Amino acid sequence: MDIVWQILIAVFIVILTSLVILKLYLESIKGKCTSDVNLLGKVAIVTGANTGIGFYTALDFARRNARVILASRNLVKGQRAVDKIQEKTGNKNVLAMKLDLNLMKSVREFVKLFKEKETRLDILVNNAEMSVVPLTKTDDGFEVTFATNHFGPFLLTNLLMDLLKKSQPSRVVNVSSLAHNWSKGIDFENLRAEKDYSIHNCYFDTKLANILFTRELARRTEGTGLL
Repeated sequence: MDIVWQILIAVFIVILTSLVILKLYLESIKGKCTSDVNLLGKVAIVTGANTGIGFYTALDFARRNARVILASRNLVKGQRAVDKIQEKTGNKNVLAMKLDLNLMKSVREFVKLFKEKETRLDILVNNAEMSVVPLTKTDDGFEVTFATNHFGPFLLTNLLMDLLKKSQPSRVVNVSSLAHNWSKGIDFENLRAEKDYSIHNCYFDTKLANILFTRELARRTEGTGLL
């Protein structure tokens, strides 16, 4: 009987040790990209790159030698981020450009200026977002959260589609979140908050819109060099 218990305890220790090692391993690789791809000669746009996910995405692209455009609503903060990235990577091919995604005029002006300066676009990361704000309407009459999180990125992507196709293989990355699971379904008769407005439901709906846009874009570009 003692031998049986000794065997069970030994098995338990082995299993427990294996689980601890597995946990430590998963923690060590969590949030890390193991790819060593060099992006020299590639051009990337990252929206909302002043802080957070956008900043670290732009930083990684810069480390891989890409030409990186930080599309920022606030140029002062955008330039600070550029300075930090250049200091950390030594890549001087990083710059900030003004882009206010909740204003369609700003999106069009950004694209016009970008196309005047650049001949290709390999990566577009639609990262910028807005959440949990009181009901606010933009100059276009849109609800500001929907404008920033979906209408702006939608227009930006479509206006840049010619350069993305020209630069194939190219990639569009739309950053969403688990919040799309909490959407009750987009009310297409209430996109401008004409009938009612809920701070949280509006945000959930914009994240669902990101997912739907991404799936449809993938369907329409299937079999091409746009990923």
